[in-house]
Amino acid sequence: MLAGLAAFQVPSIRRSVTQLAITAAPYAALVAFMYYSYYHISPWLSLALALPAAGFVVRLFIIQHDCGHGAYFRQRWANEVVGWLCSLTTFTPYTMWRRHHALHHAVWNNLDKRPTGGDIYSGCLTLKEYEALSPLRQRLYRAALHPLVSQLLLPPVVFILMHRVPFDTPKKGWRKERISVYLTNAGIGGFLLALTLLLGWQPVLLVQLPVIVMASIIGVWLFSVQHRFEHSVWSRQTDWTADGAALHGSSWLRLPKVLQWFTGNIGFHHVHHLVPRVPNYRLQAAHRAEPAFAANVTGLTLWQALRAPQFTLWDEARGAMVRFPRRRR
Repeated sequence: MLAGLAAFQVPSIRRSVTQLAITAAPYAALVAFMYYSYYHISPWLSLALALPAAGFVVRLFIIQHDCGHGAYFRQRWANEVVGWLCSLTTFTPYTMWRRHHALHHAVWNNLDKRPTGGDIYSGCLTLKEYEALSPLRQRLYRAALHPLVSQLLLPPVVFILMHRVPFDTPKKGWRKERISVYLTNAGIGGFLLALTLLLGWQPVLLVQLPVIVMASIIGVWLFSVQHRFEHSVWSRQTDWTADGAALHGSSWLRLPKVLQWFTGNIGFHHVHHLVPRVPNYRLQAAHRAEPAFAANVTGLTLWQALRAPQFTLWDEARGAMVRFPRRRR
């Protein structure tokens, strides 16, 4: 299977530059129009345009993601430059995120190597582990994974606040990653300060804040439903394989075409995990080239993906993702 997908790993400089241009330029134009609308048409129109602007931020994040895998350009320096520039829009420190994401690719859906710390999106408890928690810790865990909290309230906190400090980045051996946080902060801060001095703080707040809030919510939802959904499979180390986890622990998110465009084809997540260096604009073609995908990968409709955050625990006895058990009265 991997041999048949190898040809899709080669990036096209023409397609990469074109995709970057038709993403970054419309985003910049749309944000500029939002500022114009604030002063000359209606602040409400500016607010309404935050959603499509957020879509472009998500697409820029996918480009940054490809750069982190060395998949967007053949030259490492080009990936580094474009990835860092995208990070100023996505509010995600490029070098730090790249290393953390590489760890995710090494252990996804592996019950014996789940992420530690505050990552509630790429890991899960088993039903047995949950039932062994104290009543207080059960309530806290349920609260953290309630869709209103995990999908709506926490994402802006992660992207706006938590990414501003290297809280989960060790001091030893992660010097470059920690520096990337401060450099990203300096770039974002300098840009916002210049806009504030030029336009005033009110329009900057009205335009920039809703965009990053909406983009963070969409991005976190995409990330969480790609590995934690009703028919996702989690395995112990003795049974875990990269190919098996890609096929059965990653979703095929079957979005409408316009949403597939804004999300940079990342819904073909099984392909991405099998061959991480396939550029996003070749993921769909790689999927179509392998007939086994249609029969072995779980496809999610938009409605199924919206319901996916309800499935929070892995029941090892049943071999299935389940909802939280009902509370006993």
